[in-house]
Amino acid sequence: MPELPEVEVVRRGLQPYLADRVIAKVDVRHPRAVRRQIGGAQAFAGQLRDRQVYCVSRRGKYLWCVLDGDQALVAHLGMSGQLLLVTPEDADDRHLRVRFNVDAERELWFVDQRTFGGLFTDDLVADDAGGRVPAAIAHIARDPLDPHFDERSFSLALRTRHSGIKRALLDQSLISGVGNIYADEALWRASLHCERPCNRLSNAQVGELLSHVRDVMVEALSQGGTSFDALYVNVNGESGYFDRSLDAYGREGEPCHRCGALIVREAFMNRSSYRCPRCQRRPRRPESLPGVSSPRR
Repeated sequence: MPELPEVEVVRRGLQPYLADRVIAKVDVRHPRAVRRQIGGAQAFAGQLRDRQVYCVSRRGKYLWCVLDGDQALVAHLGMSGQLLLVTPEDADDRHLRVRFNVDAERELWFVDQRTFGGLFTDDLVADDAGGRVPAAIAHIARDPLDPHFDERSFSLALRTRHSGIKRALLDQSLISGVGNIYADEALWRASLHCERPCNRLSNAQVGELLSHVRDVMVEALSQGGTSFDALYVNVNGESGYFDRSLDAYGREGEPCHRCGALIVREAFMNRSSYRCPRCQRRPRRPESLPGVSSPRR
């Protein structure tokens, strides 16, 4: 699934094309692409026709176009969603779900092979910093690249949790935009095991980890994001190349760039987690309570 860097790459590609333009026509090719729209495909197309786009914004993994009338066109790319800028002469993609006509030279396509992504319109509501965000995603936390991200509040909330640190990083109500790839990369840089309990981290460790999260995302942004296959591309259909710079994710059996031990892959929340067994040692089990025997190791 595209994470913050990939979604931000798409946002930056859409902004100069869509800003201050008017959506002339919308053609919904597959109703599942707008399944969250109240009223379905017909209502979706009708609400967007002749609407002006002011700008393209993002929070975490969600994109939205700010429209006139205090509304937004919201997009989530899911596992394989793509927002592509094409010419009217381009042959239709067999996974084309929604087509937007904006001007005579370019079209915007929403292409989604697995149909887990989707589009919908929503009202804009005020956020805690005086900005506006679609109502449906107002509960999503700010991401670590957001200038209004509150590091102190994040640290306090994180250190009250007893879950493993990676589970917390993937919780979009705590911090948004971080997915499996960049969680593994940041944890490798911080030399932390994914199951390290949040409440056993110091403020300094949380600050260091957050710094690594930001650094790896900025580096990924500079390289167009991470593409392991053709399912993630930018608005021009080009793949990112940060996968060449990964230190942990997807490197099972390859030597750690820091110590040389072989990277291992482990099951984690119905997905895979990658770590160095030497640099990121499994946390010790807490001591047993008085009167309770310790489990055998």
